[in-house]
Amino acid sequence: MNPSVLVLLFVTLVWGTTFPIIRATSAHLSGVEITALRFLVAGICMLPFALKASRAAWRDGLLLGTVALVSYVAQAVGLEYISSNRSAFITSLNVLMVPFLGLLLGGRLSLQIVSAAALACTGIGLMSWESGGNLIGDGATLACALAYAIYVILLSRRIHAHDSRTLAATQIVAMAVISGVWLLVTHLHGNALATLPARAQPVWPALLYLGVVASAAMLFLQAVGQRHVSAEKAAVIYAMEPVFAALFGWLWLHETLGVRGFVGGAMVVLAVILGEWRFTSRAKAGDVS
Repeated sequence: MNPSVLVLLFVTLVWGTTFPIIRATSAHLSGVEITALRFLVAGICMLPFALKASRAAWRDGLLLGTVALVSYVAQAVGLEYISSNRSAFITSLNVLMVPFLGLLLGGRLSLQIVSAAALACTGIGLMSWESGGNLIGDGATLACALAYAIYVILLSRRIHAHDSRTLAATQIVAMAVISGVWLLVTHLHGNALATLPARAQPVWPALLYLGVVASAAMLFLQAVGQRHVSAEKAAVIYAMEPVFAALFGWLWLHETLGVRGFVGGAMVVLAVILGEWRFTSRAKAGDVS
């Protein structure tokens, strides 16, 4: 298997751990607060690399960071109203959004990738979908999926012009600054800012994990992996996120999926294999000719 695919699978595995963590943290902090604090931690980690970046890297990092930040904040806000499973399902709709947005931006649709994306979404639906809904939670999470689909496309188009570490650093620092300003603006009135340290104290271990591991380290590895993987194919790989989330829920929280959940998870794994097999076959055919 392509090493870049393995890197993105590892990134997705780590992301799968964040849904229950953010869900638990949202009992103490708002979505904006969680996002601002996690990227403050991540920004401190990546600042030495960002200071060495070129003006072009800062330009692209600011663009990518802004789009990614919208996705992260929207997801955190949504998790205040809906379950982590439901959030994982709606977020995974970016798997279908990426190829169609790519088409609108001048790309071409691959039948193999569209089929794999549809299979992945069906599998995630079997795993995660619940009856009923919440307008605010579902709407925010759908916005998260759309913003993330745009981010995946932009990253695939901009990553080749920069060093992966530098581009990851600039976007993370940009996200830290923007989310910090966002936090201050939304906390101008009331005592939310004054009570923030006390409310954050019980969840600092979770915030450190979200900042150092799930944000700084994984955004760097994502940039490394997507250097050699198309946006459409990466989106299918990212569909493994709720599968890993369900796995960690089973290991940590002793949650069960049932037959429907296992069938859905198997469909997502099959979708990832389908996407990789088709691309590998095409690459080999090209080598022979």
